[in-house]
Amino acid sequence: MKIAFIGAGNMAGALIGGLVAQGNDPLDIVAIDPGADARERVAVHGVRTGVAADATTLASCEVIVLAVKPQILRAVAGQLAPWLQRQLVISVAAGIRLQDLSRWLGGYRHLVRAMPNTPAQIGLGATGLAALDEVSAHQKALATAVMDAVGMTVWVEQENQLDAVTAVSGSGPAYVFYFIEAMAEAGVQMGLGPAQAQALALATFNGAAQLASQAGETPEILRERVTSKGGTTAAALASFAHAQVKQRIIDGAIAAKLRATEIGNEMGAL
Repeated sequence: MKIAFIGAGNMAGALIGGLVAQGNDPLDIVAIDPGADARERVAVHGVRTGVAADATTLASCEVIVLAVKPQILRAVAGQLAPWLQRQLVISVAAGIRLQDLSRWLGGYRHLVRAMPNTPAQIGLGATGLAALDEVSAHQKALATAVMDAVGMTVWVEQENQLDAVTAVSGSGPAYVFYFIEAMAEAGVQMGLGPAQAQALALATFNGAAQLASQAGETPEILRERVTSKGGTTAAALASFAHAQVKQRIIDGAIAAKLRATEIGNEMGAL
């Protein structure tokens, strides 16, 4: 699989590192970025780099990954449009809808939109994928292979479902960090040292997440197993329920989804 990355920032770097670690030949990967620092960071993987794309480079690639900032994607698309033939184009630019990208590319339709999250930087990402109808089964498999290099992938049938993906997994790491902050702060307020409290909060969250992933049972069942009637966990959960913590988390995710939709509208108007 020959791949060109347009943009060599953090997400492109994570994908390139993951692909190389999985056995892809670094010489089959080229990263295009005008920034010398960005090119140097990805060059450590042994891939080819360049300042600007050209027709020869792109014609030899099966996959082109657009990993630039959303604000400049329209300009980048205008430069790439004349060189596209039947390559699969994957966009990881947040908020840019496929129909808008297609319009900027002069009607090109072999497009997939990916919504990854920041844990992709350590190979533990969660990515939502959506495709236009013109994308073949083979091209979908290519897109899955690219994004699986940094974690797990989920395909959605309708692109607007990516707004929900954004709310759950795209923004989700921030919710997790927020909860870890709260747990650590609670420990400090109850007399633990800051380092002790943070270490316990991090280890607890990591262990619980791993258990939920490996136990083969729902989070609800796992929660019930650790909750003894009249015990300490029951007291904490009763306090959460009284404060409607679960509903507030749901409300927050819904707010994120609504904002994702608004951003899509704003980006499409560029």
